[in-house]
Order: sequence, then structure tokens, then C-alpha cells
Amino acid sequence: MALIELVEKQAHGDLVREMLAFAAERIMEAEVEGRTGAAKGARTPMREVQRNGYRDRDWETRAGRIALEIPKLRKGSDFPSFLEPRRTAKKALVAVIQEACVHGVSTRAVDDLVKAMGAGGMSKSEVSRRCAEIDERVNAFLARPLEGGWPYLWLDATDLKVREGGRIASRAVIIAVAVNEGGAREVLGVATGPSEAETFWTEFLRSLADRGLRGVKLVIADDHKGLRAAARRVFNATRQRCRIHWMRNALAHAPAKQRTAVAAMLKTIVAQATKVEAETQWDIFADALRERQPKLGALMDSSRDDVLATYPSPANIGPRSPARTRWSG
Repeated sequence: MALIELVEKQAHGDLVREMLAFAAERIMEAEVEGRTGAAKGARTPMREVQRNGYRDRDWETRAGRIALEIPKLRKGSDFPSFLEPRRTAKKALVAVIQEACVHGVSTRAVDDLVKAMGAGGMSKSEVSRRCAEIDERVNAFLARPLEGGWPYLWLDATDLKVREGGRIASRAVIIAVAVNEGGAREVLGVATGPSEAETFWTEFLRSLADRGLRGVKLVIADDHKGLRAAARRVFNATRQRCRIHWMRNALAHAPAKQRTAVAAMLKTIVAQATKVEAETQWDIFADALRERQPKLGALMDSSRDDVLATYPSPANIGPRSPARTRWSG
């Protein structure tokens, strides 16, 4: 249909949409012709690839929705150049939606967010469909195989408030981070459960072993009975109490006004060059604190061997080491 015929036939919004559709069709045909090396239906040795029908796509414009028929190729792909910026914007919008849902924003609030960004809003089902992509990627991450040896393993947990059945409930979230033989630190797995019970930890650690976690020599974790028992059952490795968690526990027993001084004293223990020197320094401080702060002294007496199980710590594997933590397999 000639362009002049469109102008004579219709007016206002319909005319604009028809003109846009006309122009889009010509642009797509010109671009696909450049990709194939020949005009539609032409038989020529210059043709590089055959066409393969069309795919339907709605194009949202200020003049309204336009139904496009985008040419397909038998090999490779062809996407209209005038839709490329819109596709990039759509990817950014989907990323914003997914990020909002990860942070607990409701589907209704997401719809308001999309409208505020200038889009036409988004239904609850569409939000759920977009967020299902997150589940697929997370499940792939949590099920990926673990290759090689992982001599150093950190385990930690926290409690989060979540919505379950229309009410707020507390859930335990546990995480495993390890350093491989090449010195790279990587998040191995994350799991949620009703509590930090021994059965939950055992199931989590066994799932890591089933995925290929091998060669664990040192397990670093908080002083949790269920965790200790599970780690002892699954891995034949030395267990060391996490010094950061231990420091927090120790300072909780110190008077508020003295915590800065106590922290400075305790840090000198792990600054010693050898384990013998660290144990000597530990005993000196424990003796000095036992009378004035009996709870802190008792904690030091009961936890020395766990905190100094491996001394000094292996180089370049601590939480402030230069090794980068990878979240992908």
C-alpha cells in the first residue's frame, strides 16, 4: 500500500500508527535484505542465508500498540535496529523489578514503581513471571557441581523475618563460603530452615558433599552445638571457632566503658608470631580478667583451644584477604 493511500484513507491516531507500521516494515525488510544478501524471493548465488518466516511482536509506541511481523532467518538472528534501544530499556526495567522483589517489595508496590518509571504498569502475574527467572538462576547456582579441593570452609547463619501464610515468622539462613586450592574464595551454598538445628546443618553440609565438596581441612564457624556436631559428622576436619564471633561474645561480657580497652588487649593475642606465644598471652589476660570480670574470664578459659585451634591462620584466606569472593560457579 502506497504511503499517499494511507494519508487519504485515515486520520489522527490511526493514521500515525499506520505510518509507523509502514515505515517499520520497510526498515525491517531493508535490514534483513542486507543480512541475507538478496531481496525477498530472489534466487541468486549472492544469498548468504535463507529466510524462515516471521515472528509476531507488539511494539508499544506513543501512538498506541503496533503489531509487527519480524522476519526470521534460518541461521543466526535478526532484530530490528529501531527496537534495540527499547529492548535494552526493557532489560533494565526487568532488572529493577527483580531487585525490588528480592528486597521484599509487594507486587502492588512494584506496579506503582513501574508506572512511576513511565511504563504502563504491570500485573501481578507478570511480576511473578519475571521473578520466576530469579528462581531459575538461584536454583542453578545452588545446584552447580563443586570441583577440586576446598581446604578452608566458613559456616555462618542468621535469623530473618519472612512472610509465611499471611504472618511474619523467623527463619534461619545459613551460608557456606570456602577457599579452594588455588586461593579463590567462593560462596558454595545458601539454605533456609525453621531453626539452626543439628539436622538442618547436617542436611546442608551433606548436600555440599554430594555436589563435590572435598578436601576440607579446616572448618571455621561460630560456637553452635548443632553446627559442631554436623561438621564433625560430615567432614573429618579441624574445627576452629570464628574469632570475629568470639570477639563479639567476649565484648558482650565486658562493661561498656571498658570494651575499647578490652578489645585492644584481646587483639594482641592473635598478633603473636607463634601459637605458644599466643597461648601465653591468652593466659595472662585471662588471669587478669578473671577476678574483675568473671564471666569474661570463664569464657576465655573454656574457649582457648577452639579459638587457637589453627595458629597462625593460613595466609590470605581471612575475611579481609585480597582473595575475591565469587557468587557464581
